[in-house]
Amino acid sequence: MGLLDGKVAMVTGSSRGIGEGIARRLALAGARVIVTARTVEVRDEKLPGTVHSVVQGIQELGGEAIACAANLQKKEDREKLAEQALATYGQVDILVNNAAILVPGAVIDFPERYFDRMFEILVKAPFHLCQLLLPGMIERGNGGSVINISSSAARHPKPTQRSYDGAVYGMTKAAIERLTTGLASEMYEHHISVNSLSPDSFIATPGQMFGRKYSQEMIDAAEPVEEIAEAALALVTADPTVETGGIYYTSDLVKKYGLKAIDIGMPAPQPN
Repeated sequence: MGLLDGKVAMVTGSSRGIGEGIARRLALAGARVIVTARTVEVRDEKLPGTVHSVVQGIQELGGEAIACAANLQKKEDREKLAEQALATYGQVDILVNNAAILVPGAVIDFPERYFDRMFEILVKAPFHLCQLLLPGMIERGNGGSVINISSSAARHPKPTQRSYDGAVYGMTKAAIERLTTGLASEMYEHHISVNSLSPDSFIATPGQMFGRKYSQEMIDAAEPVEEIAEAALALVTADPTVETGGIYYTSDLVKKYGLKAIDIGMPAPQPN
């Protein structure tokens, strides 16, 4: 019996990178996975992976998954996504809010259209999906789990330091961490856990490597995507009355649970 047999998981932004890794790991544990992202065809060889290729990869590993294309910037797409998931499986027990966009830049001249787009995808979409899916979890009475993928960008920088990602991205991630703790307190009585999970440093995903040069040395120093996927599995299988409201980094959970990442069939990143 798999740890997640009988469970249904939705992982946003899962056409590649962290989302794909988590989708694969949850599927290997027995969950039926809803793979969702905008990407249905590869338009740039530097950004490989689609919702369909991830589903195929999961099926080749012996797991079950369906592809649901959705642009989470659009309210109607989020609603259709929830409808399709429930029409297919009748339930969603695990929601992983991973979809993201990063437009770096300084506050003083940051374009309003990118500000709005980032907050729509990184803050409003997770909030809205929780509104759409949590009532079903509560009604079924079998608990559930929400993971919000965050980033070290949520940490307050020192005035003498300037991050490449910029203040706006940090604002979105700080907001999602505050949503995590507030929602955890609301869901506690329903045995639904809500946690935030971040990589310790960088993961050499196609999105991270896009537009930046990565050497083999940098890739070797990066955090393996398999590790954060294992940490996500630990969170969704833990006691929801104990493991909730956490703002975690991968290493926190590796140490806490003695986690060891397994092969989930992810392609090895190559220098670009």
